[in-house]
Amino acid sequence: MSTPATTDRPAPDTTADPGPLGLAGFAATTFVLSSFNAHLIDQNLLTVVLPLALFYGGLVQLLAGMWEFKKGNTFGATAFGSYGAFWLSYAAYVKFVVGDLPPDTANQATGLYLLIWAIFTVYMTVAALRTNAALFAVFVALSATFIVLTIAEFDTSVGITKVGGWIGLVTALLAWYASFAVVTNSTWKRAVVPVFPLVGAHRAGPVEEAHS
Repeated sequence: MSTPATTDRPAPDTTADPGPLGLAGFAATTFVLSSFNAHLIDQNLLTVVLPLALFYGGLVQLLAGMWEFKKGNTFGATAFGSYGAFWLSYAAYVKFVVGDLPPDTANQATGLYLLIWAIFTVYMTVAALRTNAALFAVFVALSATFIVLTIAEFDTSVGITKVGGWIGLVTALLAWYASFAVVTNSTWKRAVVPVFPLVGAHRAGPVEEAHS
């Protein structure tokens, strides 16, 4: 008597969506740094951002990016992996590099550092057009933040830095909203907080279209 053939089916992916975690880490660190850029906080306290940059903005986002790889989300993996590395490198730059740079030209090094992140963020904004409006708004605001701060560094303008700081605060609030939307919709198992899907958006993304 023959035994019926069995087919091995892959186990379903039960990995939770890492998007809201990555967005929360990004939002918190961006909010603190932007508060200093906007000159709302005494500049002598700036090093308070370094622990956040290392662990919440850096390590947590990097882990979120690796989990996005597991879920097959190229956009989320690229975004969280890169911005996690941004915050880790920012902490290292402030702690170990910037103090040894020539004071007269240190702004050029910082400006160049910010410029590469502005370029990266702009093309990620184009990719974000295939996600949803909540996430797209984060990338638009973040692009503006990096561009304005880059100009401020090359121009050594405190006024322009303050503008970049205020835009950064808006960016942080938008990222918190996107994180809040996904984690709330996930726990409530229905669309409680809208993320406003864009036309032609893919279902996979750091903010899940299933809960839009």
